[in-house]
Amino acid sequence: MTTTFDDSVALITGAGSGIGRAMAVAFAKAGARVVTCDVNEASARETAAAIGDAALPLAADISDEASVSALVEAAISAYGRIDVLCNNAGIMDTMALPADIPVEQWERVLRVNLTGTFLVTHAVLPHMLAQGRGAIVNTASEAGIRGGAAGAAYTASKHGVVGLTRSVAWAYAKDGIRCNAILPGPTMTNIATGASFDPTGAARLGPVLALGERLAQPEQMADAALFLASDAASFINGALVPVDGGWSAA
Repeated sequence: MTTTFDDSVALITGAGSGIGRAMAVAFAKAGARVVTCDVNEASARETAAAIGDAALPLAADISDEASVSALVEAAISAYGRIDVLCNNAGIMDTMALPADIPVEQWERVLRVNLTGTFLVTHAVLPHMLAQGRGAIVNTASEAGIRGGAAGAAYTASKHGVVGLTRSVAWAYAKDGIRCNAILPGPTMTNIATGASFDPTGAARLGPVLALGERLAQPEQMADAALFLASDAASFINGALVPVDGGWSAA
């Protein structure tokens, strides 16, 4: 059992920066051809340029079904298959508590983080089923197993990703398809860049967030995803893997 991906194709969403970019680079180094997908086309191209000929940059809005369909069609047209899907794209909320979050923010965060993950999975699954194998790694969060690690919208969305992960794992285990999730703790990314946090929510969540004061590097998340997608993890399915330096053990 190895963690090499020779002759494999990996589709990474949110690959323009942070954890997604680290995943794309890691899979390429392990031998995969990589589709670097991001809503920002320039960022997707930057990641692909860092990888070289083994990468295909594609822009897509994962919250839009037509955009996702075009993404998957382009990936299949270019490479003929998708062996690994890393559903990594996501957005933060403002840490607003349930009584304070605007409905528009709730709907936007759920649409990207949860529905977007579903839409890409939904579009890729028929190809994996036709191949008789595939590995899906979802980027959930510590907020997917806690109530006080983020605002109401982000927390609900990542709990949803956890449920979707388990549902896909259970539904397709006999079809050669595995689905697992990593639960990152605080990580050095730009997901919160420019965000304006709700002061009440930030103050209320502060004590819990302080427990995760150690920051991980994106490459540490990528290493976990690489393992879960590999043959070395061939009997791991439906797992939720905290990658948080022990925060979830507190």
